[in-house]
Amino acid sequence: MRFRPQYALMAVLALVLTACGNGPVKRVSEPAASIQQLSVGNDGNWEVELRLRNYSSMPMRFDNVSLAVKVGDEAAGTLNASPALSIGPESADVIKVRLQPSSSARIVVADALAGGRSLFYELEGSVSATPEEKKQRSFDIKSRNSLNQAPGLPGVLR
Repeated sequence: MRFRPQYALMAVLALVLTACGNGPVKRVSEPAASIQQLSVGNDGNWEVELRLRNYSSMPMRFDNVSLAVKVGDEAAGTLNASPALSIGPESADVIKVRLQPSSSARIVVADALAGGRSLFYELEGSVSATPEEKKQRSFDIKSRNSLNQAPGLPGVLR
């Protein structure tokens, strides 16, 4: 078996290139928010389970949430929370926020529940989050989606 210098050179080059790496790349991506579940209470107020998604490659602490909610074409109110919740890289978690909706939004939700129809909603506002070992940033959020009645759970949309 003969020694081939080109293979030795390639092995040395591969080791040098590997040693130059600084480990995994850490990137901060915009988070996202959506409604996971909306429950209508006996008093007409809503309990909203808000899903916060961290698309970054590092953990982020979600400090403040301020999102205007619109159902159908009606403004419902603003979800305000200070969860101080740390969410791991490329993960999600849920927070519960109470909302006293506008009367027109209550009618839209009641109509969707009574008719068994989908409820279209919009969220618009901001989320303040702090990436690991960095300063707090504010991210603009704008999303649209829909909820459907949860089978066997009156007054609940998912």
